[in-house]
Amino acid sequence: MAQTPDTLIGAIEAGGTKFVCAVGTGPGDRMLARASFPTGDRPAELLATVADWLKEQEGRYGRLRALGIASFGPVDLQPGSSTYGFITSTPKPGWQSTDLVGRLRAAFADIPIGFDTDVNGAALGEHAWGSASGLSDFVYITIGTGIGAGAMVGGELLHGLVHPEMGHMLLPRAPGDDFPGICPYHGGCWEGLCSGPALHRRTGVPSEDLLPDHPAWGLATRYIAAAIANITCILSPQRVILGGGVPKGGRLGEDRFFQQVREKLQAALNGYITAPALGPDIDRYLVPPLLGDHAGVCGAIALGQKAAREE
Repeated sequence: MAQTPDTLIGAIEAGGTKFVCAVGTGPGDRMLARASFPTGDRPAELLATVADWLKEQEGRYGRLRALGIASFGPVDLQPGSSTYGFITSTPKPGWQSTDLVGRLRAAFADIPIGFDTDVNGAALGEHAWGSASGLSDFVYITIGTGIGAGAMVGGELLHGLVHPEMGHMLLPRAPGDDFPGICPYHGGCWEGLCSGPALHRRTGVPSEDLLPDHPAWGLATRYIAAAIANITCILSPQRVILGGGVPKGGRLGEDRFFQQVREKLQAALNGYITAPALGPDIDRYLVPPLLGDHAGVCGAIALGQKAAREE
């Protein structure tokens, strides 16, 4: 299928808390319609609602040429697999073994569907229109309901055996920190220690309401910096983009949150990797997403555009 600049894409950012859906050709004014629906625990009902909404937009704006789905996971991304397009071993109630792509293909049988993780989708969106424009190697991280990361290496999104699950890396614990973590699989992994629900469990207060001097911020920024140091050593990205609700810093504020993580990242690396990006230019190495909260749904548009080009 030949793609033109006005190729109309249906986009779904399938998140653990909500599904954000859009129709358009890109961010800003190029996003013609947008809606969100609570994820809940009844996939069949939600996916029928999403399909109906997309069909309604076709009636307003014209035929969709492709669909892009950027989903929470774990998901099966292997096209030859019998469970390709499924959400697999997620702890999200009701969603384990859900045929996400199959249910939507039933409603849109004659157009290509691009499918990837939510964070790989957001990475692709930031590459097309945001903070990773012009880069061949970078990482996009989201810290919110969970923690996930998508990576581009040599100009291609990173997949491999299944797909990266950087949010579940194990980290050295701060002395005296006996919080067990909340991950049902690993306890005190990165997600189990630093996701929004983990901060809420640790403190009894939602992260957006945490006071600036709460000690939980010191622990969270320490662990986040340690994880980013690991990613920097392993993938050597040209930039790390940090999005999601937690990096907004609650009452600490986004600027102070990023300042603390940058300083602790430099301390964790301890001068071993010599590059201006990790020294005087650290504020251009670790950055928020330029697309903000729209990175995921814009990434889903980009996945649909990629599917259209490859058709």
